[in-house]
Amino acid sequence: MAGERSSATAAARTIGVRIPVIEAARLDGDLVLPPDARMVVVFAHGTGSSRHSPRNRAVARVLQQAGFGTLLLDLLTEREEQIDEVTAEYRFDIALLERRMVAAVDWLSGHPDTAGLPLGLFGASTGAAAALTAAAERPDRICAVVCRGGRPDLAKDALAQVRAPVLLIVGGRDPQVLTLNRAAAEQLKAPHRLDVIPDASHLFAENNALEQVAIETRDWFQRHGSESPTP
Repeated sequence: MAGERSSATAAARTIGVRIPVIEAARLDGDLVLPPDARMVVVFAHGTGSSRHSPRNRAVARVLQQAGFGTLLLDLLTEREEQIDEVTAEYRFDIALLERRMVAAVDWLSGHPDTAGLPLGLFGASTGAAAALTAAAERPDRICAVVCRGGRPDLAKDALAQVRAPVLLIVGGRDPQVLTLNRAAAEQLKAPHRLDVIPDASHLFAENNALEQVAIETRDWFQRHGSESPTP
């Protein structure tokens, strides 16, 4: 397919993709598809991050080993990232980030290798709000959502419209974000759970914290990935 470059290994195919978006830009992404992938999880990165985030890539590897496809995506173009580093004008533009997550969902729905697969969303930091608003926008496509150290509060009114089961993972040493997640959980009408990793800070850099995030994420998608989305 045009705009893709692929390589094959015994374990998985890795496809570099460029996804068109409404602003006439294209977003770079890395799509990894294990043999007989059971589901594809789209990653929404947080403030100042990209598809190269080592934390999200660590979570993605655990999902891939469990048979899930993953799409790690730059939600901003290279030029937008350069502007955002100076002005911070894009990182909290949740409407923009949501449109781009929806574009990725729609692209996967039309891609021949992924069109029939259930889709999940994983959001970190401000990417959590983008994931939740996209889930509210595409309730017929999204089976489950996981947010790591997220800002679900930025999803605002979309929280009550989410139908997919939501897992919120927060570090116990991240009190401000924990408070925001507790408040957001009260607004969710979909099945949800708030998991607190006691000794973890915002970036889950402590020993085994990120590993625990990955395991909880894998288990959540395994539990809900076979369920039909509820429109």
